[in-house]
Amino acid sequence: MEKNTDSASIYMGRPGFARNLQRANRNPPSSMIRSPTHNLMERMDCNVGDVATFFLRATPSRSLTRPAKRWRTAFTVIYSCRAMLSLAKRSFSGIILQRTSSYTVLDVDAGDVSGDVLLRSRLSLVDPEKLAGVVKEKDLGQLRRLGGVDGVAVSLASGAEEGIGGDAEEVAVRRELFGSNTYTRPPPKGFLWFVWEAFKDPMLAILLVCAVLSLGFGIKEHGVKKGWYDGVSIFVAVFLVVSVSAVSNFRQARRFRELSGEYSNIRIVVVRDGRRQEVSIFDIVVGDVVLLKAGDQVPADGLFLEGHSLHVDESSMTGESDHIAVDARGNPFLISGTKATEGYASMLVTAVGMSTAWGEMMSTVTQESNEPTPLQERLEGLTTTIGKVGTAVAVVVLLALVIRYFTGSTKDENGNREFDKNNTSVDKVVNGLVGIISDAVTIVVVAIPEGLPLAVTLTLAYSMKRMMADKAMVRKLPACETMGSVTTICTDKTGTLTLNQMQVTKAWLGEEEVAGSSGVSQSVLELLHQGVGLNTTAGVYQKPNSAEEPEFSGSPTEKAILSWAVKVMGLNLQHVKKQQDVLHIEPFSSVKKRSGVMFRSRKHRGLGVSVHWKGAAEMILAMCSHCCLADGTGTVEIDRDRRVKLQRIIESMAAGSLRCIAFAYKHLNDDDINVGDEGEVQELQEDGLTLLGVVGLKDPCRPGVRKAVETCTKAGVDVKMITGDNIFTATAIALECGILRPGDDPSDGDAIVEGRTFRGYSLEERMAVVDKIRVMARSSPNDKLLMVQCLKRKTHVVAVTGDGTNDAPALKEADVGLAMGIQGTEVAKESSDIVILDDNFASVVTVLKWGRCVYNNIQKFIQFQLTVNVAALVINFVAAVASGKVPLTTVQMLWVNLIMDTLGALALATEKPTEELLQKSPVGRTAPLITRIMWRNLLAQAAFQISVLLVFHFRGESIFGVGEKVKNTLVFNTFVLCQVFNEFNARSLEKKNVFQGIHRNRLFLGIIAVTLILQVLMVEFLKKFAGTERLGWEHWGVSVGIAFLSWPIGWTVKCIPIAERPHSVVPEKPPSKISDRLRHFFGRRKFVQN
Repeated sequence: MEKNTDSASIYMGRPGFARNLQRANRNPPSSMIRSPTHNLMERMDCNVGDVATFFLRATPSRSLTRPAKRWRTAFTVIYSCRAMLSLAKRSFSGIILQRTSSYTVLDVDAGDVSGDVLLRSRLSLVDPEKLAGVVKEKDLGQLRRLGGVDGVAVSLASGAEEGIGGDAEEVAVRRELFGSNTYTRPPPKGFLWFVWEAFKDPMLAILLVCAVLSLGFGIKEHGVKKGWYDGVSIFVAVFLVVSVSAVSNFRQARRFRELSGEYSNIRIVVVRDGRRQEVSIFDIVVGDVVLLKAGDQVPADGLFLEGHSLHVDESSMTGESDHIAVDARGNPFLISGTKATEGYASMLVTAVGMSTAWGEMMSTVTQESNEPTPLQERLEGLTTTIGKVGTAVAVVVLLALVIRYFTGSTKDENGNREFDKNNTSVDKVVNGLVGIISDAVTIVVVAIPEGLPLAVTLTLAYSMKRMMADKAMVRKLPACETMGSVTTICTDKTGTLTLNQMQVTKAWLGEEEVAGSSGVSQSVLELLHQGVGLNTTAGVYQKPNSAEEPEFSGSPTEKAILSWAVKVMGLNLQHVKKQQDVLHIEPFSSVKKRSGVMFRSRKHRGLGVSVHWKGAAEMILAMCSHCCLADGTGTVEIDRDRRVKLQRIIESMAAGSLRCIAFAYKHLNDDDINVGDEGEVQELQEDGLTLLGVVGLKDPCRPGVRKAVETCTKAGVDVKMITGDNIFTATAIALECGILRPGDDPSDGDAIVEGRTFRGYSLEERMAVVDKIRVMARSSPNDKLLMVQCLKRKTHVVAVTGDGTNDAPALKEADVGLAMGIQGTEVAKESSDIVILDDNFASVVTVLKWGRCVYNNIQKFIQFQLTVNVAALVINFVAAVASGKVPLTTVQMLWVNLIMDTLGALALATEKPTEELLQKSPVGRTAPLITRIMWRNLLAQAAFQISVLLVFHFRGESIFGVGEKVKNTLVFNTFVLCQVFNEFNARSLEKKNVFQGIHRNRLFLGIIAVTLILQVLMVEFLKKFAGTERLGWEHWGVSVGIAFLSWPIGWTVKCIPIAERPHSVVPEKPPSKISDRLRHFFGRRKFVQN
């Protein structure tokens, strides 16, 4: 023992843990159990009292040596552990995993015993499964046997005020013992699954059968050396098509999975080491104290600690639509996955991740959404229609080739008939028929534009990734497309148009403006401190013995008022809370636009209670009959003249873009309290109040918001501001942001309305004025919902921003719901389609631009692909019927299919948005997907390709003096190069300069380069595989020259003016005939369901 004395030290490092030990020691259990530390003291043959006398005695005359100090620290730890372990065993007598051994060895080397070691020892006594079961089963009896919520908190080394420790070591210990707050997700689909999905294409299956037959009969007829060419070539071509498609889909699925994890990463407010801080939902651990408010998602299973009027929506777990009240007595249980709809509270986390009720449910459910987007559905219909046309052409070609074959009209490369009924063997007939079927099936494969759904997937995935960088997180894919059609944006004011950085700039107490606490009587200050300190959801944290500025937490409005009261008016929040007992709190309501509190003084319990209200100034003023005087001389009645004066004070502040918040109070006798049958307070007095004062909060407009509003106006998108502020503040902000212009009349009853006015209109009146409204003040969430419904009735495509729980109906009703990422509640985010991460209206404009870019990119690809489809079908059809041969072989056609489907989609679907997109009118609901401008462009290019290539097919041998194989290779090479050059034309539907900004799109240039390199390989080096012959320089020059003509033709065609047909506002019934469906798909959009 003496040898170890100099190095002996035990360090208990975590302040929060020490504080919890102190709390436990203040109320030690009546009978202490024999803990390991107690046994150790006995084995050391020490008298505890003597040791305590020796180590705890410290006098100025006697200084302790360093070893004595270390032993003193060791004794303190040992003595504290006895109390802690005793209390833990008493509290958790029903859920202790194992008994501790009757003795333990204490090595008193430096650093061997720490707070984390003791914490691990303490928490290891808790059975996580039994603790989690208490909440899952809502077993109130078992909870009481465990000592109630307070007993569980002590056993988990936590508390309502201090929470757990904030150091990483403690969090790691809790995560190790109780698990992490993550859920087991279904394993992602592997690459082979996507390969198998690609092989499910029936046309590819037919091609594989043809490849097998061609390989078998080819080897039988020509031997192994030459007979494998055709069959293996088809195999390789199909393999390339399947591989590229599978790789693309696999990468996009992985990207979507990564993005889905982004929007699941919710920020949660917890208390650690006595201070509020935000952490990821995945970092929540058992023992954490989580602060909940209306609209928050419950992040884990837990128990109600303290709070007021908390109601939760458990419909996601139970299916019940009624909201459940949660309190400390009857129902303290909070289930993960549910949402707080009213009130606020702090909760103690008792289970996380897969140990929660939500985790159990998730383990039995595989979440997989294969729901196609609206544009994908429309393109599926377009694909089906084109596929039917291609199939019809292929059948005609098949019949024509079969008839020509059996009538002897088809000749081989030597000029001999391929079929002679007297000399042709069965093997040759079967081989010839296999070749004919393969050609016909290949026409179908090329005709079906499989690249359309792929293009949608690619452009959506690309847009989602880029929009994340632009502060917008897409939760639902259809929103990307729909944003391109938006005609109206209904936006909030606070935090979206403004910075949401509130600051009190003006304050009136009674009828006097005040700049600080000087000149204000102590009695009025006391009332103000009570009204602010007890009626707030904000908090303040001041480091002990620190001169640093205090930290404020809460909503911007609450933080601003509390900060003003603390810094300017001398509020001591902790002192005020200790002096009063809160009896009832009425949380802030977006309908009433106020919050209230009832409390009783601890010093003067016999003097009744006090009620304080805080909220919208004009509404609070309407509830007041008296007004206090700042000098404390009493109160005065608010007569008509005084009410007008107070109203003008409020209006003048509001006209200066200030949000006006008023405070009022009332003293009551116990007999005046409205109580229920069980003695609980039912409601607070709302009349006969005394006005205490009014504060004005300034929230400056965001930089650039005026320009963003102007951009929307130029883009044909109407911006409407819907706010809860009064009409004066709303008008001032609207003028500052550019929503209202200087020439607009603020008194215009149509441009600027209040929510109650709009609500009071009949349906016909609302429909008549809804287009004219630019500002709606003093609106409720229901008013916003009414606005959205009216706009949609008038065929507008509506985007709505929202941040509150009550905004959820409007966000769901809108075509695109935009939730705010900073101020938005989890309910609002869950109801939205896109989350604006920085709460900035400029980001909404960015989303609008990306939405138009998605739609525009899809149109570009459709134009490009239909050009290839039309040209390939017409060329093969005419050639087959006229000459009995198709100029493009199966392998060549599959290569063309690869170029236009996969590589074309990659090149055109990843174009970045340009400012020109915001200079056009919105697409709206009824504009055709394939416009007349697109038809003009694609028909011109298709006609050019068809005419040139058919001339090459029928006259190429005589024109160039080459054989049939070289001629066919020249047709194939020219056709492919025409598509490559036409890809440049497809970059813009209307703009003549198709090269603008091309140097910034490296992916496009890279795909063009890869396509050209592969084409050279196909022609020059893969002759047997592709069925080609090498071309001379002059032939390459001809191919490039013909393809180059695509550029001047495209430029010339775009000079031809095209008048688009007016958009119909009445959705049409989808036609049934194929001819009508063709006109329907190509001439106007598919039927739109409102």
